[in-house]
Amino acid sequence: MSETSTSLIRRLRGRATGLAVAGTVLVLAAPASVTAAAPDPVSVLTYTVKERKAAVSYWTAARIKAVGKSADLGPTGPKAKPYKGVALKTVGRLFFVNANGADTWCTATAVKSANRSAVMTAAHCVRRGSSPGNTNTDMVFVPGYHKGKRPYGTFAVRSAATPRTWVYDSTDDLSALVVDADKNGRKLTDVVGGQAIAFNRPVGGTISALGYSATRPQLGEELLRCVGTAKKADGTQAIPCDMTGGSSGGPWLAGFSTTTGKGTLVSVNASLDSLTPTKMYGEIFGATAKKVYDRAQKA
Repeated sequence: MSETSTSLIRRLRGRATGLAVAGTVLVLAAPASVTAAAPDPVSVLTYTVKERKAAVSYWTAARIKAVGKSADLGPTGPKAKPYKGVALKTVGRLFFVNANGADTWCTATAVKSANRSAVMTAAHCVRRGSSPGNTNTDMVFVPGYHKGKRPYGTFAVRSAATPRTWVYDSTDDLSALVVDADKNGRKLTDVVGGQAIAFNRPVGGTISALGYSATRPQLGEELLRCVGTAKKADGTQAIPCDMTGGSSGGPWLAGFSTTTGKGTLVSVNASLDSLTPTKMYGEIFGATAKKVYDRAQKA
């Protein structure tokens, strides 16, 4: 459970030292008229049909129960409270095996998309930052998860797009996934709907952040919610919240209604201010986030 216990700890972000530049590389000078192509700003992981089938089989009810019991990150609240409102079909647990080989989970959200199959989460739920070879496997999305129930099925993750800046520099902690159709051939948002998503939105206003935090007594079995006003913070945005590991990747919804279950996704849970959290940080969805989302929705 190392992912849920450590992944939300506040990172140094832009001040972190990337590992990609280690070592010395000999480069031959090119003619002045030749310009090297800019690297793709989006990195994409893909999973084979065999791997996706294996992932769905891997996440049995017993394994899901066990992974929750393996984590206890302290008591829930006082800022985070159990979500009360209409059933949230779009938000679910994202199960995977991390780069260390440990079963773990994050939170993710189905969003409106051209292919009706896109899901937003945090980049650190997909791969370790500044470490290109450390990626997660056996990844499935379970929308509407609640106390062991999977009312809308289990969707294998087919591909995961993250910013190149996350892969090499641990910045821009967001990801857009593409999931397979369910066992009946239905696409994700045809089954559960999708939240609207906004880019280049000014920071501010009331935000509902949701996640399957590994705090007790819920231990990831129930959706928790923080509500607060978003404020700019060190190139990102922050709200008062004490959810911790397991809530990674959960949605920040502006204009959220507990009656309709709808809002507009403006960020995802990315990191905390300390081991005893008081604030949750999320990226500001701008041009980079739009490129990542577009890569997924067009896949």
